Amino acid sequence: MSIARVTEIKASSKKSFDDAIKAGVARSVKTLKNVKSAWIENQEVLIDDHGDITEYRVQMKVTFVLED
Repeated sequence: MSIARVTEIKASSKKSFDDAIKAGVARSVKTLKNVKSAWIENQEVLIDDHGDITEYRVQMKVTFVLED
């Protein structure tokens, strides 16, 4: 029987949502063992005074299996 935990991660990128997701997952696997999945719960963008997108942000839930 496996027991899993879920932790919430917020990651950002100046390029894209995809890049922010990759950065969040890469950071998660550096700290957590047995990462199995990530669910993107929320996405947002920061916009400057000219209406240009300056940053892409994702809020994700990362699932990992606990060791025995």
